[in-house]
Amino acid sequence: MSKKKGLSLEEKRTRMMEIFFETKDVFQLKDIEKIAPKTKGITPMSVKEVLQSLVDDGMVDSERHAEGSQRKTVLQQGIEKAKVGRQETEDRAALLKELQVLREQRNQLRAEVEKYRECDPEVVEEIRQSNKIAKDAANRWTDNVFAIKGWAKRKFGFEESRIDKTFGIPEDFDYID
Repeated sequence: MSKKKGLSLEEKRTRMMEIFFETKDVFQLKDIEKIAPKTKGITPMSVKEVLQSLVDDGMVDSERHAEGSQRKTVLQQGIEKAKVGRQETEDRAALLKELQVLREQRNQLRAEVEKYRECDPEVVEEIRQSNKIAKDAANRWTDNVFAIKGWAKRKFGFEESRIDKTFGIPEDFDYID
């Protein structure tokens, strides 16, 4: 006599899931307790445990019939409420068409406003401020270049034209007004 080896929990879970995938049906607990031992060889004592582990892992949904039907009723009532005032009438169709035209018009106007955005006084002021900051920074660097040129003239006795030529400084290099 050979002893028959039992299924591991993972094997039982896999076989239980096969039942749901193959039938694509909804079962009550007592039905699954009858089906699982016959078709998949899961012991009747462990069916509840395996099913509960699948429910806990979110692989199987478990809802009481009354809860499911009550939820369905509530959702159905919500659908019916939402349908009120949405019957397909000529007035509604005309209003929907007008709404579409107005949305397109709004989009065109937004595009036009965006096109002229650079003329907005706030944007112009922002540009002026950033230009002032850039001008101050450029003049600060010009100061630094003149300071280095003066230092090089004093320290090494170079001519100013030679310094300009060596470092690629243009003849018209000066502060920005």
